[in-house]
Amino acid sequence: MASLQASRLVLSSSSSCSRPKAGVSIPKLPKFNVSVPKIPIKKQTLSVKEPSFELDGFIESLPLSLKQRRDSDSIQRARLNVVLEEVMDRIEMHKNIGDQRNNWNSLLLNSVNMITLTAALMAGIASVNGHGGDSVTAVKIASTVLLTSATGIAALMSKIQPSQLAEEQRNATRLFKKLRIEIEKFLRENEEINQEDVKEAIQRVLSLDKAYPLPLIGTMLEKFPEEFKPATWWPENKQRNPKSGLTNGWSQELEMEMREVGRVVKSRDAEEYEKLGNVALKLNRFLAISGPVLTGVSAVSSVFIGQDSGLAGIVAMTCASLAAIVNTLEHGGQVGMVFEMYRNSAGFFSLLEETMNSTEKRENGQVFETRVALKLGRSLSELRDLAKKSKLSQVKANEFASKLF
Repeated sequence: MASLQASRLVLSSSSSCSRPKAGVSIPKLPKFNVSVPKIPIKKQTLSVKEPSFELDGFIESLPLSLKQRRDSDSIQRARLNVVLEEVMDRIEMHKNIGDQRNNWNSLLLNSVNMITLTAALMAGIASVNGHGGDSVTAVKIASTVLLTSATGIAALMSKIQPSQLAEEQRNATRLFKKLRIEIEKFLRENEEINQEDVKEAIQRVLSLDKAYPLPLIGTMLEKFPEEFKPATWWPENKQRNPKSGLTNGWSQELEMEMREVGRVVKSRDAEEYEKLGNVALKLNRFLAISGPVLTGVSAVSSVFIGQDSGLAGIVAMTCASLAAIVNTLEHGGQVGMVFEMYRNSAGFFSLLEETMNSTEKRENGQVFETRVALKLGRSLSELRDLAKKSKLSQVKANEFASKLF
């Protein structure tokens, strides 16, 4: 028994030593309360000072100036867009009014010729039956009324020249389209737009309005001026920021070439168009006077139809027929339109000469040379040959003059 109890004690002690302990008791540390003082923070709005440059007491804020410049550019761009909108509106107006005045020319010409020929026929009938009584008197009165009306319509057409008015509107439409393309190109290619650019665009619009007015009463161009003058649709060439030296694709040779071409254009083409314009002006003036005069004589002669002499009927019929022919030549042949075409062409040569002689080279020289060659209907080689031949002929003329004197 004693041995059994001893073995149990040994087994129990060995098992208790081999078993791991389930938990380890660690003594707890005492708590320390540490109070950290709060740092007072004032609520302030974060502000970044803009860099500034101080020069002799003058302080200029760079970001502020950039912002003002940006605002100014946006305003000027908006103003130029307004000008562009007005240009587009004028294109539509001039196109519509040009079509309307072209219709005027056709309708008035057909009407006045029909009235004139009908009155001439009635005058002939009245003169044949000179003693027919009341019926002849009625035909005679009707003929007189028709011829009087034809005289008034012919005088009105001679005064306003519908064919010339239509040509003016066609030219205005073309030039406003060109201005529209230039403004759109300028807006697309330039990031900075200043006030001078806007002023220049406005001046060009106003110059076109003055050169090709829309209303008839008060602002209509003189259809029969005392002398032939080229059309002027551009503002006065005021140089701004003139550049010295040969830059932007210009060279001394190119400048001499353009000046020589301008001299040739002025001495040949411009003078030729001026002569043709004077011829068209004189012819148009003669026809404009002849038409109403012939219909007026015919109307007066128709009053005396039925008298003892048959001369009144012959004069009325002859003058009425001639008036129809004259009106057809003047308005059907559109002599006023031909005069306006010569006037516009002479203006083109004047603008070309002024652009060539300008000291302000705002367009690239090679681009300008190409533009001039195409406007004159020549290739670049032909344009250069023209300048060389003109220069050689001028040198020979100077040598010949020096030998004579």
